[in-house]
Amino acid sequence: MRQLIHDAAEGLADALAAQGATDLVADFANPLPLVVIGGLLDVPPGDRRRFSRWVGAMFDPGYPGEVAEAVRHIHQFLLHLVAERRTAPGDDLLSGMIAARDEDDRLSEHELVSLAFMILFAGTENAQHLISSGVLTLIQHPDQLAALRADPSLLPHAVEEILRFAHPNQLAVRRFPTEDIEIGGVRIPAGDTVMLGICSADRDPARHTDPDRFDIRRDDAQHLAFGHGLHYCLGAALARLEIQIGLGTLLRRFSHLELTVPAEELQRRASFRSHALRRLPIRLTPAAA
Repeated sequence: MRQLIHDAAEGLADALAAQGATDLVADFANPLPLVVIGGLLDVPPGDRRRFSRWVGAMFDPGYPGEVAEAVRHIHQFLLHLVAERRTAPGDDLLSGMIAARDEDDRLSEHELVSLAFMILFAGTENAQHLISSGVLTLIQHPDQLAALRADPSLLPHAVEEILRFAHPNQLAVRRFPTEDIEIGGVRIPAGDTVMLGICSADRDPARHTDPDRFDIRRDDAQHLAFGHGLHYCLGAALARLEIQIGLGTLLRRFSHLELTVPAEELQRRASFRSHALRRLPIRLTPAAA
């Protein structure tokens, strides 16, 4: 898996080097996780991009009705993919999931399609935004970027701090209490919607010293970016690997990264749940051979 991510990142970096200026979201951050998860499920490259566009429309629709339209596209796409793989199984994760459904009866058909969606969605969406958010955060903190360039061994620490400081998901999946509860002196009736503020927890001054400071050497960079306990993200290790290799490739291949527009002009998704960039226009200077 590490070699797959490395090769994909190097190939994308080659294309960036030929361009000079680019939208890092479209040309690097988005396609890298798609290659990885698409490879795990053996999804054709063209279909990976279509899936990513539909997921983007779910969270940042451009017109009324686009969310429902995107959901229909995704559902039909997954039904077709499952049917196709069922006819011609291969050595991939989706084929294994289908076998668990058809041979071992461990999944219903609905669960199979839902699980395929969750793997494709969760395995691409967060990593895409974390790569672009991570690059922007480093550009906006040149002292930290310089420290990371001077000591690449800090990269794993930098990734954890990016996960804490610049995670795109502001809120966790909504919860519904099954009985009346009280938290922090606030009564929450049974059945009410509860939204958990991940960004608030990760900037909690009772937990983190100077929480609004971005510091890749921070020794208290624990966070809730991947959840906690029973619901801890199963793909956390893969996401960390993608972000580390993606950022490491960019820093090694390019000696200078700079925004081509003022930071205040950067556009983000019109979503209350995620603080994700739509585009990240930057200029890259290839490192000397």
